[in-house]
Amino acid sequence: MLELATTDDGLLDGRIVLRQPAKGYRAAIDPLMLAGAVPARGADCILDLGCGAGAGALALAARLPQAHVTGVELDPGMAGLFAENILVNGFSDRLEAVTGDIAALTPELCDGRFDHVMMNPPYLEALNATPSPDPRKQQACVEGAARLADWIEAGLAGVRCKGSITVIHRADRLDDIIALLHGRAGGVVVFPLWPKKGEAAKRVIVSACKGVRSPARVSPGLVLHRADGAFTPETDAILRGAGALVM
Repeated sequence: MLELATTDDGLLDGRIVLRQPAKGYRAAIDPLMLAGAVPARGADCILDLGCGAGAGALALAARLPQAHVTGVELDPGMAGLFAENILVNGFSDRLEAVTGDIAALTPELCDGRFDHVMMNPPYLEALNATPSPDPRKQQACVEGAARLADWIEAGLAGVRCKGSITVIHRADRLDDIIALLHGRAGGVVVFPLWPKKGEAAKRVIVSACKGVRSPARVSPGLVLHRADGAFTPETDAILRGAGALVM
């Protein structure tokens, strides 16, 4: 196991402590946006695939005080950090860290029992990426043995019929995501994350419901930054206030 030097950082305006690697891959805003997009409520059960140190799962737990979240992470060191973060934040009664491979989930994680599945897969295909000298950053950002199709397959296997699957990814992988969901999940919502007003979206959130046939739609999305570079109030409501995105 690779040794980890860590820092303790604050999420949601300090409401959540996130212990994460001091160098290499560190949580940005994507997992918080993902957590805000999951249409969970009450005591729903959520599966977080590729949870890392748990930023998204922790944010979702802060927004929904009765929700149960199971996070799956390939890297034992990162899964261990998530387990530590669960304890530090007092979520041990309803959050669980599991070390596992997306491409080979245990039966209890792919039996269709979850109300919602959320995922933040590696954004880059191996053939189109420059290798990172940091193994953890490489694993987080570049597809390995598990390709995007494997992530979507795992999500659909884990979620119940009519439950939701929510993915955050690069905008240029949108056609791949929709193709992988086609015929298996409907009610697709494409939610662009615009860097600034008038700029092309680099990230999108895609949400769909397993086994339904409702038509797809494109949401107005969210403008992340004002002209001066500061976050918009709507973005701050997610990043600081644990708010929910209106998909």
